[in-house]
Amino acid sequence: MPRLPIRLRTYGPIPIVLCLVGTLMASQAWGAKRLEMAESYHATVVPFMKSYCIDCHSGDSAEAGLDLEKFRSWEEVTTTGRKKWSSVLDMLVTGSMPPKDYDQPGGEELQRVLKWVQDALSTVDCDGPVNPGRETIRRLNRIEYENTIRDLVGVAYKATESFPADDVGYGFDNIGDVLSTSPLLFEKFYQAADEIASQAIITDKSQLIPKSELPLAQFKLKYGNASGRQLTFPSNNTGRYELEVEPGTYTVAIYAHASQSGDEPAKMGVRLGDKEKRTFTVDNESPSQHPMEIKMRVPRGKLPLEVAFINDHYDPGNPNPNRRDRNLFINRIELRGPDTDLENRYPESHKKIVFVRPGDEGLDEKQAAQQVIARFASRAFRRPVTKGEMERLMILYAMAKQDGLNYEGALREVVVGILCSPHFLFKVEEMPEGSHGTQPLSDYQLATRLSYFLWSTMPDEELLQQAWKGTLRQNLDVQVVRMLADPKAKQLTENFAGQWLEMRKLEIVQPDRKRFGSFNRQLAADMRTETEMFFQSVIDEDHNVLNLLEADYTFLNQRLAEHYGIDSVKGDHFRRVELADGRRGGILTQASVLTVTSNPTRTSPVKRGKWILDNVLGTPPPEAPADVPTLESQKKLTGSLREQMKQHRENAACASCHARMDPIGFALENYDAIGRWRTKDAGFAIDASGEMPGGRKFDGAAGLKRLLLEEKKDEFIHNLISKTSTYALGRGVEYYDECAIQAVKIEMEQSDYRFSSMIRAIVHSEPFQKRGG
Repeated sequence: MPRLPIRLRTYGPIPIVLCLVGTLMASQAWGAKRLEMAESYHATVVPFMKSYCIDCHSGDSAEAGLDLEKFRSWEEVTTTGRKKWSSVLDMLVTGSMPPKDYDQPGGEELQRVLKWVQDALSTVDCDGPVNPGRETIRRLNRIEYENTIRDLVGVAYKATESFPADDVGYGFDNIGDVLSTSPLLFEKFYQAADEIASQAIITDKSQLIPKSELPLAQFKLKYGNASGRQLTFPSNNTGRYELEVEPGTYTVAIYAHASQSGDEPAKMGVRLGDKEKRTFTVDNESPSQHPMEIKMRVPRGKLPLEVAFINDHYDPGNPNPNRRDRNLFINRIELRGPDTDLENRYPESHKKIVFVRPGDEGLDEKQAAQQVIARFASRAFRRPVTKGEMERLMILYAMAKQDGLNYEGALREVVVGILCSPHFLFKVEEMPEGSHGTQPLSDYQLATRLSYFLWSTMPDEELLQQAWKGTLRQNLDVQVVRMLADPKAKQLTENFAGQWLEMRKLEIVQPDRKRFGSFNRQLAADMRTETEMFFQSVIDEDHNVLNLLEADYTFLNQRLAEHYGIDSVKGDHFRRVELADGRRGGILTQASVLTVTSNPTRTSPVKRGKWILDNVLGTPPPEAPADVPTLESQKKLTGSLREQMKQHRENAACASCHARMDPIGFALENYDAIGRWRTKDAGFAIDASGEMPGGRKFDGAAGLKRLLLEEKKDEFIHNLISKTSTYALGRGVEYYDECAIQAVKIEMEQSDYRFSSMIRAIVHSEPFQKRGG
């Protein structure tokens, strides 16, 4: 029962009194409801459990880990036991429990219990204090780290390739309870911080001088032709290459080695233009990392470069075979320059961090460093850096200076320290000192939650400015609209929808090549692109979220269109395609979903049915017992897949699991294991009809979608809100979140179930805005 707020923004005393009276009446009605539910629990449900359930579901060895004796009051059923009792209701409705070979309850007896459990689970006590829950302090996952480094530092660091895979909880990889840390991971964080800081900050201006490697194969030789990856001089010879240069000083760095013979080492002559000519001794007999260099200041134009072997020697009679022939080998030639206009060559990452230098605006070095460090640390920590933190960071800067580092080098060391700080690596939500119980998040903490929810990255400048001014909450809806329209909102599609719909599995699925020869990595990528573009269109066009199930359009390129049997799409680029034949439309009939819910050699009605129950309706079936044989292992099964599954279900241990999954899964049998349309399977005509517990019949994907939209809409909406809230909060949804979920659902109903209405309502919800004590 939703809480009735006392609204004081009314005119005159009469509305206030009426509102107070209404609230009092609602409270009295809720009290009567509580008493009725408690009496019914002890009079109806407890005796039922003792007669049909307790023998198996009690004590330490309770079947399926369900100990019904622990539930001593009806409040425990609707709070801590809500998830387990949802499963109990499911098993009773489908007739899976009690088992067929046990005593069965009478019809009226069963109906009374079913009604009580349904009423209990649909009743939500939203009176009294709200528990907003508490997200476990969590670190940034790999994708969040990667995106945050991009936006904070301006460096493209591939954390997904450098860090170990993140653990997953409740279907997502941003859950605080499972994002573990280890000494190895912290070592990775330090290595990453050191590499990122080195890329971002230029500590020596010589790093800004352009470098390029000359193509050795294009050198023109006086005798013969150049070839291969090095210039080889078995006898005296000269190689020439003409450079195009701008005004400035250039350095030519030559990496060479030689085989030796005679009484002197190999010698190499180098001429740069008409003025610079030098002779180098090449005494190393293997490639070296130390080049020989020639430097020259030149005007704009063409600059010839010549390298020559000038002291060939041959001694075939030498007893040491390694000293019989003197040859020169040039491994690499690098051109460095020009050394002009270096101030404008600083990368954006450097200018973003080192925005002020000693001497700017009359600042001395320490003052300039303080400004740079304070701004970077505040952005990295996603809130203003504290006085104590600044003192410690300036000590680190001073220590770097004592080690002889220059201004930029010392700042680089501080940046490494900041990127290793828990306040960067973790989403820290500290409460005000001395506070107890539930507290609202600060504007900075709210900005951080919002940004990592919608963008999987740190707050941008506008969000931080709103937080600094203390105006974020009053402008929250404006910010949500802005953020959903930003290109970074594609992260919500890739990371939320990609995990909710299990698209990431397309990277690892391996359909049998003999049976599904058209499947390859490119087709798998196309499948994922279709689903991502489709989900993104729901965000961008702010569709009714029910369109996820029944849309009459999708996004295809030629390859995927031909996979679907559509011949009107040409080219590799994806475009919106209207669907008219009823075979496709919505996520359930997209090849991505159909492929990740199949086996390598065939479709799996069980996996598809389970996927829909779990990901679409939020009512996952219990896990199959470990000793249940697979379909393939039962050689005696014959006939079509449907007939084999029917024989499989004759096993009592199998029947209870398949009663709800199979009818749903068989509705999608017209789509093979990689999502192609078909009418036969192994020579048998496909029967895609089904019947749900309760008698509702349907046929094929179209019939299944009608059933979901007509009878299961509330379950779909509730599940979508729950999944999105889990992702937004970084924790699993609990029984005390039900009031917030119902409030989001009401908001969506009033807005035609628009996607943005769900996001706005979640962002305004107490679990998102507050933190439990």
